[in-house]
This record gives sequence, structure tokens and C-alpha cells, in this order.
Amino acid sequence: MKKPVLYYVYDPMCSWCWGYQSTWQVLKKQLESLIDIQYRVGGLAPDSDSPMPADMQTFLQQTWRKINEQLGTQFNHDFWTQCQPRRSTYPACRAVLIAREHGQELQMYQAIQQAYYLNAKNPSDISTLVELAQGLGLCGKTFAAQLVSAEVNQQLRDEINEVRQMPIQGFASLVLMVDGRYIAIELDYQHWQTSYQAVMGYLQLTPKRG
Repeated sequence: MKKPVLYYVYDPMCSWCWGYQSTWQVLKKQLESLIDIQYRVGGLAPDSDSPMPADMQTFLQQTWRKINEQLGTQFNHDFWTQCQPRRSTYPACRAVLIAREHGQELQMYQAIQQAYYLNAKNPSDISTLVELAQGLGLCGKTFAAQLVSAEVNQQLRDEINEVRQMPIQGFASLVLMVDGRYIAIELDYQHWQTSYQAVMGYLQLTPKRG
């Protein structure tokens, strides 16, 4: 029998994904011996060199405060005065795809989140992503070339198309694949048990095969 797969669908620059990290880590630890866990990037915002509109900046700053109030997640609001925000997360998505090829997707994901939310650096900028890649021991010159390559861009498009076939509810989302069908799993930002119980319920309904 093929092992069930739990897909964690995310965007490296999604603030709710940052808020969900501690709960996700506990859930992942509880499930990783039972099912195959795979990561997929969903692509929150396409490439753009335009400054982020003022109303969007206000909305995201309010979202950061809301997440902090609800979940206790830390944010460095200096980002909004020290950086030129852009509504563009595709570069960060490409960065984690490149890192995936080196077995360092999760390390890059974490590095992007910490740079963005704690260190007031802009992951929409190629220079920031190259710096993070070098911090992981990757070749900065090669990484920079891959970030703007047609091959990696197509890989991102293919993954976004794959994700759009899943029953996702924004980012982060959890999707269980059992016997070839996708099942949306309820995501609880504060209680890992909610998703755990949902996954276990579906696994118990799966007929065993020799």
C-alpha cells in the first residue's frame, strides 16, 4: 500500500505561515513516522518591481499585529521603515525550490522567515535571497543565476498549478492524499491536536491492503 501523504502548502513570505510554525512543528513530529510529509509552495504574489501600495502596507501591518495578539508570534516592525516593501513573493518561492534540490528547503524557508519577520530584510529582493543562500553554504553566483532562470520559473509555475488542484484554504494549508484523492485537513493555529485527529480519522478509514 502506498503511504499516505500530507502536503504542507505554504508561501515563504506568508505571515500566517510564520504564525503557524510552532504548532506545525509539533504536529509534524507527531505524524512524520506515520505518513509521508511533503512541502509545496503556492505562490502568494507574482513578480513585481512596484512599491507596495500604502493600503496594502497598512493591511499587512495590521495582520502582523493580529497574529501577534492571537498567537504571540514576534514581528519586527522596523521592516516597514527600513525596507521598500513590494507585493512579490515569487522570488522567495523560487529560492526554496532551488534549496530543495540541495536538500535544504526547510532551512531556506526558515531563513527567509527570520530575515523578513525578525531581521527587517526584504525577501522580495534578489540580494537578500542570495545572502541567505550563501549563509546555507550555497554558491551565491550560481544561486543568483538560477533565481532568474526560465527553468526554475517553470518549476514554480508547475508547482503552483499542482497546488491549485488541491482543496487548499489559503496559506498555510494541509492536504492529505489517501488512495489517490485529496482531502482538506482543518488547520488550527493554536492546537495541533485538531489537525492530528482529523488526519488519524482518515487514516483509520483507509482499508488495509496486503
